[in-house]
Parts: sequence; structure tokens; C-alpha cells
Amino acid sequence: MASMAQAIRMALHYGEAHLGVKDIFGQDVGAPLGGVFTATQGLQTAWNTPLDERGIISMAMGIAMAGDRCVAEIQFADYIFNTIDLLKIAGNTLWCTNGQVPLPMVVMTPVGAGIFGSVYHSHSFDAWASRIPGWKIVMPSNPLDAYGLMLSAIKDPNPVLYLKSKALMRHKGIELIPGEPSDEKALKAMIDKPVQNSAGWKPRWPDLEEYLVPIGKGKIVHEGHHLTIVTYSRMVHLCTEIAEKLAQENISIEVIDLRSIYPYDWDMIKTSVLKTGRVLFVNEDTDVTNFGEHLAYRVTQECFYQLMARPKVLAGKNLPGIGLNPNLEKNSVPQIQDIELAVRDILEEVP
Repeated sequence: MASMAQAIRMALHYGEAHLGVKDIFGQDVGAPLGGVFTATQGLQTAWNTPLDERGIISMAMGIAMAGDRCVAEIQFADYIFNTIDLLKIAGNTLWCTNGQVPLPMVVMTPVGAGIFGSVYHSHSFDAWASRIPGWKIVMPSNPLDAYGLMLSAIKDPNPVLYLKSKALMRHKGIELIPGEPSDEKALKAMIDKPVQNSAGWKPRWPDLEEYLVPIGKGKIVHEGHHLTIVTYSRMVHLCTEIAEKLAQENISIEVIDLRSIYPYDWDMIKTSVLKTGRVLFVNEDTDVTNFGEHLAYRVTQECFYQLMARPKVLAGKNLPGIGLNPNLEKNSVPQIQDIELAVRDILEEVP
């Protein structure tokens, strides 16, 4: 099965071969590295930029305004913050031009903790991203969704932020991408650049097929009826693990993988909350003005009389940064024991 990095790479190859992507660029995106996580390795249209995040976003906007499709990468989300004003302009361009200037651009960047990257390589960006109108924001949790969401992002006529978890880039899927060989070693031999003797190497791409995950459509990854957990990206795996563990105690947890931060699948959330009467929102961005707070507020407004416990948000601590020591990181963002404790706390609350 493909890893997240391989899935993204194959999606980008499909995009340049079939969907009109003419430029894939960013710091170390082109040869010889092919991206810090190798997600752009071997791509025909990939090229390197200077270390200039504002230049990367500006270039993407210019290419998109000219009518061409492009995918730009900010090497780590920790360094995207100095482009906020440009992201705002990209997001409002269609509105400001009365629909005359779409921007078919994708900006992808690795987000979150889990690689012990300390203060400069552990930031999340989903809460910030949710406050930039005009953008669609996607956050895949597995390779098949990573592939399908990237193709949907490329095909979209306006800006899409593609937030990929740093900690999941080597995560292997359990479902084959259409056209992917079933033998992992065969796939690696085809599309992974060898560490040694790589002179003249070129990828041999499998016969990939189009597979789309609609932006704004969530997925129930574990069905249940006692409590709903709404999450995305890396936290999906931790929440699912807890749901499977508690199932042995006859505690039935429903886990929703949002997949898209905006637009988000409110119908799926509301239907699940009305079924269970209890809800926990889990993500690793900081807990002040967290995206989960918006969802908790909306649940309270629209489902108040059907709730059997207060909606709860479990998120990262509101700290200036994440420390390098593993204990500091683990105490800064939700861990599996934190999720279990929050679930039990909600279930013990008497209506």
C-alpha cells in the first residue's frame, strides 16, 4: 500500500499528466530532493524556488490569474504565517472581480506535531486557515483520501489549501489507490528514487486512474451510538484506536473524519450528534479560537435540546511553541490517553 507521501506524489503526477497542472514548485520541491518528505519526487513539472514564502504564494497567484493550474508548496506550515495577507487576497479575488478572475491554485504545506520538530516545525494551521474566506481547506488522514482530495483540489477553479500531516507522511494505507500496484516493493521500485546510484533515475508511473474525494464531504470511520468524535488528519487514527478499545467495554463511539475543514460536512456532524447526544471535537491546533470551538458553538445552537452532555473540545495547549523534548511535545498536543479521558468524562456527565 502507498504511503501518504507516495499517494500525494502519484496524485500530482496524475494532475500534470491529465488535469493541466503546469507548475509544481516550492523550496526543494524539484530535483534532486523532491520535497522534504519526497512528495514531489520525480515529477516532470516540479521546480525549486528560493527560500521565499511570499514569493511562492505570489507566483502561484500570478500563474492562476493567467489561467493555468499550479500547485505550490510551503515547506512547513510554520513558515506560512508571513503570507497571510497574500492568502487573504487570493481568497477574495473571485469576489472582488465579480466572478471574472478565478484562481485555480493549490497551496500544500505540512502541518502539526508528531515529528518532534520543536518550536519551528510543529505548528498547526487549520484554525488560521478556517478564518481566511474564499479558500477551501482539506486535511487527509490516509493515502487514498490524500490522493482523492488532491485531485479534487487541482480540479477546483479556486484556491485550495492542502494541509498534510507531517507525522502521517510515512503512514501506509489499507486501501489501494486506483491503478496502484498491490505489491509495496513494486511501487517503491517504480516511483521512489533510490538512495544510492540514482544518477539518471526516472520514475515509472503506474497506470493511475481518476479518483475524487468531494471537498466538504466527511466520512464515518467508526460507527457508534453513545458519543460522537469529530476530528481530522492525524487525530483520526488516535480517536479510532480509542473507539476500538472502548468497544470492548460496550461503549459505542462514532468517529467522523471531516477530511475538509471548509466547507465542512455539517449534515454528517448534526445527524451523528442527534443520534448520540454527545460530542467531542479533537484536533491539535491551540485551544483558544480553535476551529473545534466553532463546531461546538454550532452544535450548541442547533442541537441544544437534544444534547445529553456539554460539547467538549480537546485541542493543543495555548502555548507560544512546542518544546523539543518528546515529553514537552506530548504534553502540548492531545495524546491517546487524553482522548480516552475526555470521552469517559463526557459519558459520565448526567443530563
